[in-house]
Parts: sequence; structure tokens; C-alpha cells
Amino acid sequence: MNVRLGYFTMPVHPPHRNPTETLREDREIIILADQLGYHDAFVGEHLSDRIENITSSMLFMATLIHSTKKIMLGTGTTNLSHLHPVLVASHAAMMDHLAEGRFILGISPGALPSDAEVLGILGEDRNKMFAESIDVILQIWEREAPYDIDLPGNRFKVTSRTTLHEPTATGVLYKPYQSPRPEIVGTVVAPMSKGVIAMGERDFHPLSANFLYDTWLPSHWENYAQGKANAGKVASRSDWRVARTIMVGDDDKVAKRYGKTDEGSPYRFYYRNLHTKLRRGKRDAVFTETGVTPVEPVALDEVVDKLVLAGGVSEVVDGILKLHEMTGGFGELVYAGLDWADPALARRSMELMATDVMPQVNRALARSA
Repeated sequence: MNVRLGYFTMPVHPPHRNPTETLREDREIIILADQLGYHDAFVGEHLSDRIENITSSMLFMATLIHSTKKIMLGTGTTNLSHLHPVLVASHAAMMDHLAEGRFILGISPGALPSDAEVLGILGEDRNKMFAESIDVILQIWEREAPYDIDLPGNRFKVTSRTTLHEPTATGVLYKPYQSPRPEIVGTVVAPMSKGVIAMGERDFHPLSANFLYDTWLPSHWENYAQGKANAGKVASRSDWRVARTIMVGDDDKVAKRYGKTDEGSPYRFYYRNLHTKLRRGKRDAVFTETGVTPVEPVALDEVVDKLVLAGGVSEVVDGILKLHEMTGGFGELVYAGLDWADPALARRSMELMATDVMPQVNRALARSA
């Protein structure tokens, strides 16, 4: 089984950079990924974060439909606690039609507290809102008008029974281009995540986050496989995406400096920012081997050393093969996108991943099969 190459970005830019410039850069990167043959691209969203600069991943991805040819365009993620499920279902269905099926719906509850505060839902159980929302979205896509969706215990009630008018086709909601729906992907962050069991049960596909230590990845697969078994199905490793933070260069010393040690490294900036956010939210257990929130924060150097794979082509190939063996295999390696502090090095890294690294990885896997 060949391992696909994908792309994911939150994205993360220094707050002093002009949003017009960073949005242009983020678009150019995905256009490049399309030209290089990356299978898909996911982009995150936050409403109230100057560093993670995209407020609507679906709107952003819509700007790329006619600038790309083959790459699948994924929300990474649509934060379901931020929107009524009718809006998500209708917008995602239209996006799917605009992209003529080159669309993946990535979903999450929405974890950033400042987003929740500005929306007035800081005190709400956003995981519960997430679960209720996705139930309604699926019902909208499965049912025909007039809608009368009133699920037990679900806050979202959807009906068009009073106003449905068939001659003018009002009271009718969009269905997706893809049948019965687009692929739905959930990002998995927590060690031993129980949410991935529910993904397996619902036939959603997991994307293991790049900022989680390697040691926790097998637990994601085990729980996903358990969820599929609960639904009477067998899990396929081709449906599992694993994101990693990678810097590959023609010169391994330059790659290591840019990816790990230089104080101006965008990789260090990425993990310094993420480390601070997760620490504030007491969610930095992802940076441990125990899965327990540490008493003292883990040193940045340790985080970068464990989570950034940096070097020349051969070293990166070896690292990916080691990861593939340790996890038991996955369907897609997702390259984590960062700020292009040095555009030439960043572009070259993406090129080498597509032209050298992944072809060598797949040839090695074919020989060992």
C-alpha cells in the first residue's frame, strides 16, 4: 500500500506580519502542493488568533478551487460549536458542488477559549455541542424536505414543515455533490483519545496531530479499529492520516538549523507558540511520554527535538520508515505547514518531500511487503 502525501497547516505566522501577505502565502503554498502532487490539503481556523490567521477554513479553501487542479481541499477544521448545523451542512454542501467533489469536511469542537468567549459560549460544553451538531448535519444530508429533526437531548431543532413550498423549492436544503456525503475527517490530539472510537463507529477518518509525541500514535489506531469493530466493520489503515513536522533539505546541516536550532526558526516559533497555548489550557500532556499534564512545562528544546524530523533526504526517509513500522502503517503522511521564514528553504522542503522522500519511502515499503 503506497503512503499518500498530504498537507496540513493551522497556519501559524508571527503576529507582526500583514494578514494580506500571510493569506497570500498560505494560498501559494497549497497551489504549490497541488502542482507537486500532494493528495490533499487541510487548513485550520480560529476567529480570535492573530498568529493562526484564517477565520474560516471553508471560505479560504473556496478561493483555491479554480487555482488548483487535483488536490482535495479540506477544512482542517470547521469548528462545529461556532455555527448552527444548518449553516455547516448548507455551506459544506455548496462547497462540495463548487469543488465538484474535491472537498473534505474536517471537523472539531473548537478548542480555543478566546473564540468561545467572543461567541458567548465559554461556559458551554463544546464537545457536547460538537456531537449534537454533527448528528444534525448528517440528518439534514440524509433526509428529504420537509425537515422535522428533533433528536432526543439535542439542542438543535430543524424544521421546514410550516414553510415548505414545492413549486418554488423553498424550505429545501442543499445536499452534497458527493454521495452520500464528503469524506469527514477529525483531528486527533489527545493521548489515548476516546473520541477516535466514535470516529470509527461513524465512519469518519482520523488525522493524528503533528504535535503529539510518536509514542501515542498506536493508541489512535487501536481506538479507531475498536470503533470500526463496534460498528461491525474492519478498519483500513489507508483511512488513517498521520501528521508530522518535517524539514528536509539538500544540506542536512542547513535543514537541522532551520528546523531545530536557529532562534529564528519558524519551527521553534511554531512550537513555542503552541507550547504556551497548550500549557495555559493545561493540555500539554501531548508533550509527555506519560499522558499526564506535567507539573513543570517540558523544555522547548525537548519538544522540538522529539517532534521535528529535520535533515537530508536519506535521514527523513529513514525517520518516516521508522514511524511507519512503529505505528504498524498508515495511509497518508501529512506534512505540517509553517510560516515561510525562508521561502527558498520552505519551498525546497515541500519539493523534496514529493519528488524524493515519499517515492523512496514507497519503494522501500514495496520491497518489504
